Amino acid sequence: MKGRMSNELGSIVIDPGVIATYAGSVAVECFGIVGMAIVNMKDGLVRLLKRDSLERGLSVRIEENRITIDFHVIVSYGVSISAVADNLFGNVKYRVEEFTGMEVEKINMFVEGVRVID
Repeated sequence: MKGRMSNELGSIVIDPGVIATYAGSVAVECFGIVGMAIVNMKDGLVRLLKRDSLERGLSVRIEENRITIDFHVIVSYGVSISAVADNLFGNVKYRVEEFTGMEVEKINMFVEGVRVID
């Protein structure tokens, strides 16, 4: 479902893909996040996504102008996952709400792997 807002001048419709692209770019800027991941269901392998396809590592659902985002991430080795999650949730919630004007109701983070960063 697309997000829709109306005022006296007309209406604004936001596609979930736009929100996914923006949220993915915000997520990879967060402390402890190596990148977005995609899981191959056939063989169970996790793949790190390139910057131009970050939206494939997350899903966005919009219901009654409230956004739910599911992130599939790879985190840095040695960092606290709860600290990474707090940072991700705070940054994404604030920036997506500012970007869209809609409420972010829920953010879920699925850790798909850990990588050592040089």
